[in-house]
Amino acid sequence: MCTAITYHTKNHYFGRNLDLEYSYQETVTITPRNYPFHFRKVNDISKHYAMIGMAYVADNYPLYYDAVNEKGLGMAGLNFPNNADYKEEQNDKDNIAPFEFIPWVLAQCTNLEEAKSLLNKMNIAKINFSEQLPASPLHWIIADKENSITVECVKEGLKVYDNPVGVLTNNPTFDMHMFHLNNYMALSTEPPVNHFSKQLHFDTYSRGMGALGLPGDLSSASRFVKATFTKMNSLSGDSESESISQFFHILGSVEQQRGCVHMGNHQYEITIYSSCVNMDQGIYYYTTYENSQITGVDMYKEDLEGSKLVSYDLVKGQHIYMQN
Repeated sequence: MCTAITYHTKNHYFGRNLDLEYSYQETVTITPRNYPFHFRKVNDISKHYAMIGMAYVADNYPLYYDAVNEKGLGMAGLNFPNNADYKEEQNDKDNIAPFEFIPWVLAQCTNLEEAKSLLNKMNIAKINFSEQLPASPLHWIIADKENSITVECVKEGLKVYDNPVGVLTNNPTFDMHMFHLNNYMALSTEPPVNHFSKQLHFDTYSRGMGALGLPGDLSSASRFVKATFTKMNSLSGDSESESISQFFHILGSVEQQRGCVHMGNHQYEITIYSSCVNMDQGIYYYTTYENSQITGVDMYKEDLEGSKLVSYDLVKGQHIYMQN
């Protein structure tokens, strides 16, 4: 399972936790402007916006989990089992495979309005990358520097929701996540006020009691609530260091520790990586489960007029700074 968020200080940030029980040996991958994108059912795009993100590169094709393009438009795909319902090909639509969705949008669009225009004529088609890599059941968050939307291809069709909280997890559907927030409207960052009874005196015996009832389990519904509360009440300075540190702290509030979610056969879901992209500067920051030190890759330090993918293996070993 996964959690994705947006965050704004002086700059704009987008990122996610990837929670799984295994890794595909993903890499931080930069797609330059002249890399030829070959699509299964629509015309190829040979010249496009550059992008940086986390991807599994198969047959020289970047299967992006999340990415941001040079215009500051970002996307992430999150697991959506039993709800994702991809369709048969439609003659009057642009038929896009699920694995093509992120590059299809980020190659062409500068903002959400342009992305919505593409969505109006798009069909997410039931097309596998290969026999070994079938289509994953996903839904997506798309964000520019100001707003975000959630895209879900379900049994009823393609749903596009405005996402005012800038958060996405997994099941249930996004409209149900937003409705679920109603149950937590009484939560506060302030000390609680006694509404229980005027006849009783209560002792505020601990800090943080205004948020009693905030979910702490690792289910997707609870992570949506906790990430939204944490993000929307989070305060940060405007510096890059303060901003990205706060971003990773927000994601850390919903990260998964090995041993807490058993998947069977001695496998446990963990937060394989956490990412934070500066959407204004094109810098992709990340941590991994084994390495809590923040590592960065700057898209603009590569040749963005090139035609070959640039990939960086993740730094996974723990790095400890010894002071003596």
